[in-house]
Amino acid sequence: MGDFTCSLAISCAILALVYVTSKFLNWIWIRPKKLEKFLRQQGFHGNSYNLFHGDLAEMKAATREALSIPINFSNDIFPRVSPFYHKALQKYGENCFVWIGPRPVVLISDPEIFREIMSKNYVFPKPHGRPVKRLIARGLASLEADKWSKHRKLINPAFHVDKLKHMVPSFYLSCGEMLSKWDEIVGNEGGREVDVWPHLQTMTSDVISRTAFGSSYEEGRKISRLQSEQTKRTVGEDRSIHIPGYRFLPTKGNRKMKQNMKEIESLVLAIINKRKSGEEDHHDLLGLLLQSNSNEIKQQGKEFGMSIDEVIEECKLFYFAGQDTTAILLAWTMILLSNHDDWQARARDEVLQAFGRGKPDYKQLNNLKIVSMILHEVLRLYPPAAMITRCVQEEITVGRKVRLPAGVEFMFPLIILHQDRRIWGDDAKEFKPERFGDGVPNGAYFPFGWGPRICIGKNFAMLEAKMAIAMILQRYSFQLSPSYSHAPRMLITLQPQHGAHLILTKLER
Repeated sequence: MGDFTCSLAISCAILALVYVTSKFLNWIWIRPKKLEKFLRQQGFHGNSYNLFHGDLAEMKAATREALSIPINFSNDIFPRVSPFYHKALQKYGENCFVWIGPRPVVLISDPEIFREIMSKNYVFPKPHGRPVKRLIARGLASLEADKWSKHRKLINPAFHVDKLKHMVPSFYLSCGEMLSKWDEIVGNEGGREVDVWPHLQTMTSDVISRTAFGSSYEEGRKISRLQSEQTKRTVGEDRSIHIPGYRFLPTKGNRKMKQNMKEIESLVLAIINKRKSGEEDHHDLLGLLLQSNSNEIKQQGKEFGMSIDEVIEECKLFYFAGQDTTAILLAWTMILLSNHDDWQARARDEVLQAFGRGKPDYKQLNNLKIVSMILHEVLRLYPPAAMITRCVQEEITVGRKVRLPAGVEFMFPLIILHQDRRIWGDDAKEFKPERFGDGVPNGAYFPFGWGPRICIGKNFAMLEAKMAIAMILQRYSFQLSPSYSHAPRMLITLQPQHGAHLILTKLER
């Protein structure tokens, strides 16, 4: 009996080893080669699959080289922001693919295909993010299918236009605090150099803290700092091959990320518990979300609402998605207006005519046509999320004749779509806000995504940006500093690598 048991155990171990080995070989070699063959048969071109790493080594080298030196001031930024993808498109043309480890990624720059794929969010979901990213946030942006629909429905009321009106005082207060700091730096001596980038980041972080957590603002600031650190720690992960199980190793970085995650969740839970005890109001984003969730559970049942853990994840996402997006929009807007004095003057004239030196209100902000044109043009040239990805779950045909197998991912370089001369004209790379004089065109403009999954915070971000730019234009004129380096780079979002060094000059009142 003992020999039989031993033999059975050995046989099971051998079968398990064979199974695991076959799965590993399929993941690392057999499946990638099958996908490569399929893509080439469909007319796509790219490098041959390189075992395990794919194109990652070349990507790292290209990125390192591109980031080593700034570029002359130009809006033709794709070669610096995504140097490897730029070289792939130059070498292989529009129908090309690259390798992220063993995963082939097809680059798509056709706006029609983009709209088709983005409108079918149940057919083309987001790729599964790396497990380490779950330590940042696992909210709406990472959900799919019915769970995504449920969360979107519950969160929507918090971003309704009528609710956004109540956020305007928080925008005003946070921006006013930033301008007061600039006043201290600049003084009354004329122009003074200021790197406005960190100030804008702090300001938009404070906006999220105030609008998300209201009177728990100080706790919100702690959450913001921890979330920023979590984001920075994941950047390196995105640029290396994913090793399953690595996040469980007790490395210094892994331990710190888990510690931060626990602290963030503890802070958010404490704020939620205050709401339950009736100690705080319910007019901020968290309060509106809790109210929407409570109403849904009462009307439909517990399974139709969110758990406390899910509410916490959505709060974490407020910071991750909302802070950098607006700070980036404001930074590039100030940089471009510094290089285009005529548009800066036109925007300032519009602001002063609308409300002089007084406090802007919701209605007046929405009536700023020139400021809106400028913001849209900045988003066209410098979209915060420069790359959007989706995946193929089963073999499918997109567009008129593009057939793709399950397991392939799409990548849409928004900068390419936004600067396509065939759509925008020969001046596609130039800053010309008049393109948006008649509103937002329906052609190839997707800074907030497209279709059902269009960014839920789009109106929030635009209103915040209008308030900030209006208040800055009321008080300051600005131009590029001689020390400014034009160096856009992708750090999850499209950021100025060496900051935004501008000469600020206080205007006479």
